[in-house]
Amino acid sequence: MFALVEPWVREGGEPIVIRTSGSTGEPKDVVLSHAAMLASAHASLDRLGGPGGWLQAMPVTGVGGLQVLVRSAVAGLEPVYADEHASLGAAIAAIPGPRRYASLVPTQAHRLVASGDVEVLAGLDALLIGGAAVPADLLEALRAAGVRVVRTYGMTETCGGCVYDGLPLDGVQVRIDEAGQVQLAGRMLFDGYADPAATAQVLRDGWFATADLGTIDDDGRLHVTGRVDDVVISGGVNISLPAVTAALRTYDGVRDAVALGVPDEEWGARVVAFLVPDDAVCLDGLRLDELRDGVEEAGLPRTWAPREVVLLDALPLLSGGKLDREKLRRAVR
Repeated sequence: MFALVEPWVREGGEPIVIRTSGSTGEPKDVVLSHAAMLASAHASLDRLGGPGGWLQAMPVTGVGGLQVLVRSAVAGLEPVYADEHASLGAAIAAIPGPRRYASLVPTQAHRLVASGDVEVLAGLDALLIGGAAVPADLLEALRAAGVRVVRTYGMTETCGGCVYDGLPLDGVQVRIDEAGQVQLAGRMLFDGYADPAATAQVLRDGWFATADLGTIDDDGRLHVTGRVDDVVISGGVNISLPAVTAALRTYDGVRDAVALGVPDEEWGARVVAFLVPDDAVCLDGLRLDELRDGVEEAGLPRTWAPREVVLLDALPLLSGGKLDREKLRRAVR
């Protein structure tokens, strides 16, 4: 794939079309121009400190993996391919200098921490983590090991990460609209979707409506607080799903959890708790009323408590590391 991308980066060419993951709805075909991809790559490398060698550990069918190839082409260095090495740690150790970078999703970083190989990440000039929120305990473990972690925020429509550790890259503009939604503008924006009607819904006057909710602090740092669809109305009550998810994750014996809204004839929408038990704890006997009590004890209204519980071995993820919300919702419809 690098042999195809390298001349495209050097000489230009037709836009690249990438299909979005469809983590929250129907996938869309996103049109990314040569100019937008290069603007994104150069802005990223400028923020990181300059071109260098990269680890290729993500699918190139997604924008995160594709950008690794583009940044590598800018540096004139073919990336190190994770699947050609015995382990992710061995692949990272093989990245050439003078600067060494890797881009991972939180799940990949978590596995390195769990395996005890996290020290190899400390040799990187930067570890980019994006595609999903980075849990606080994972961030703490990485930084305790001396890893320079850079949390990235972006999406396919912005040619990948365009906000690093809350601060926009050069040439990127961020604002919050009247509904609290994050909007982005800049040279890294996509040309549109293959479907013009879908483009018109989110791209107006050079600003892209992300469907993420957020705030900007006095230092100009963006804080993403959730998704527009993270609030559901059940029985006339507005329920914050991230708040319910946070409460579920504090429950004894729960290793991971997420709360989602699904359509319901009586309530309009009902909240379902998807729980992953600890290996050492069995939650098969958990009663729904106990879980509802726990949510209320966390300081949330009882009306926000889940009306259904689904136990899983693991939360389903898409190839880019994002939670597959649609698969979860389909499982209870």
